[in-house]
Amino acid sequence: MAELKDLTKRADNYSQWYNDLIVKADLAEQSAVRGCMVIKPYGYAIWEKMQQQLDKMFKETGAQNAYFPLLIPKSFLSREAEHVEGFAKECAVVTHYRLKATADKSGVEVDPAAKLEEELIVRPTSETIIWNTYKNWIHSWRDLPLMCNQWCNVMRWEMRTRPFLRTSEFLWQEGHTAHATREEAEEEAQKMLGVYAKFAEEWMAVPVVQGVKSETERFAGALDTYTIEAMMQDGKALQSGTSHFLGQNFAKAFEVTYLTKENKQEYVWATSWGVSTRLIGALIMTHSDDNGLVLPPRLAPLQVVIVPISKGEQLQAITEKLTPVIEQLRAAGITVKYDDADNKRPGFKFADYELKGVPVRLVMGGRDLENGTIEVMRRDTLEKETRPVEGIAEYVISLLVDIQKNIFTKAKTARDEKIYTCSDYSEFKEKVKDGGFFFCPWDGTAETEARIKEETQATIRCVPFHIPQPENLGVDMVTGQPAKQWVIIARSY
Repeated sequence: MAELKDLTKRADNYSQWYNDLIVKADLAEQSAVRGCMVIKPYGYAIWEKMQQQLDKMFKETGAQNAYFPLLIPKSFLSREAEHVEGFAKECAVVTHYRLKATADKSGVEVDPAAKLEEELIVRPTSETIIWNTYKNWIHSWRDLPLMCNQWCNVMRWEMRTRPFLRTSEFLWQEGHTAHATREEAEEEAQKMLGVYAKFAEEWMAVPVVQGVKSETERFAGALDTYTIEAMMQDGKALQSGTSHFLGQNFAKAFEVTYLTKENKQEYVWATSWGVSTRLIGALIMTHSDDNGLVLPPRLAPLQVVIVPISKGEQLQAITEKLTPVIEQLRAAGITVKYDDADNKRPGFKFADYELKGVPVRLVMGGRDLENGTIEVMRRDTLEKETRPVEGIAEYVISLLVDIQKNIFTKAKTARDEKIYTCSDYSEFKEKVKDGGFFFCPWDGTAETEARIKEETQATIRCVPFHIPQPENLGVDMVTGQPAKQWVIIARSY
C-alpha cells in the first residue's frame, strides 16, 4: 500500500513520522489559514468520543455547559495585570466591523470608516469575559458554587505550529468555577486534575504524572497551576491538561462579591481548567507505530472491522453467517463496519485499517466458511489467530478490554523505564538529550530554572504529587545551594 510504504519510520525521523501519520491516517490537513488545520471526519470522530466521555465526567462533578462570546473587549484583558501580560503577544485583534468594495471593484478592503471604538480580542481564553458575566450571576452564598464549562475554539497566535500539538486556533473545553472559600476552590482545582488524569489513563491509555507547576510555568493570573504530564515515545513531555487555582484575582478585577451567611460582602474564589485537541496528538505519539495509528478501543471511532473475502453466492453465505455476530457486537455498544465493498482489494483494506488503528479486524474467506472459523487480528500486537465463529462476539468484546489494558501497560512500562533520579548536572545535561523525565533537586529560584532551560532546552514540568520527596532534599544540582524541592524536568512539546 503506497500510503503505508511512504510513512516515515519513527527511528528515522520521529517528528516527520508524526506529521506523515496525521495526513495518511486522514486525521487532519493544513488549511488555507497559516497555523490552522482542518480536522477531517476521522480525526473529529476521535475528538467527539473524547468530548462525550469528558462531558459526562464534568457533569458528574456538578459542572453545567454554557457558552460565552468569542470576542472580548480589549479593556477586559487589562483588568488582571498578570493575565494580560501572559497573553498579550498571542492575541488576534479585531479593529474594524466592515469591508467595502475596492475602487476598481476587483475585490474588497477594510472600510476605514468602520473602525471600532474599542478593539475586540479573539478569545485566547475566557476568564475575563466570564468573570465580567459572573458578577451579574453571583449575589449571595446561595449562588455558590457556580460551575460552568464551555466547549469552544480559541485563538493564540503561534509562530511555530504542529497539527494538534500547537495550532493558532484549536478546540478545547474550559471550565470556570466560583466558590465561597479558598479551601473549596483549591479542592475543586485538584479534583478536576484528577478527572483529567483518570480520563488520560482509563480512556486514552496514557500514563501521566500529576503535579503543580513552578511559578514561572503557571497560568497567567493563577496562584497555582496543576498539570498532567505525559511522556511521548521519543521521551519528550507533553502537558496534557491543566487546572488552575485563581485565588481571588479575577473576582477582584471584575468586582465579583457575594453576601455571606453573616451578611458580609466577600470576594469569591475561582478556578479554571481545560484540555484541548492536543489530546489527539498525545494519543498518536504515545501508542502508534510504523504501521500507523494504534487507538485504544474506548476512543477508536471504529472498534471492529469485518472483511469477507469471497464473491457471489459464497459472499452471501458469509454475510448471512456474520450478520448475527454484527448484531451482537452492536447490541453491546461496539462500533462495527462490515466491509464487503468490491472496489478495493483485501490487502489494501487490511493495510488501511491498520493505518487507521482499528483495534480488531475479523476476516472470513471460503475455507473459513466451510470450517466454521474466522481470523482475528488485534491491532496493538498485530497477532492473528483463527477461532470458531461460535462465540466470537463474546470473545471480541473481552478482547477489546484486553487491548485497552495492554496498550496502557505497554505505555506505562515504556514511560517508567525513562524516569530517572538525577542530582548531577553534568550527567543530566548528557542524558536529557535522549529524552525522559528527570527527578532532580531544585533550589526554587527562577534564575536556576531559566539557566536549565537555556543550557539544555529542558523545563521544570512540575513538582510531582505521587513521587515522594526525599527525606534529605540535598542541594540543587546546578547551583549547589540547598534544594527547596525535587521536580520533574524534561524536554517538551
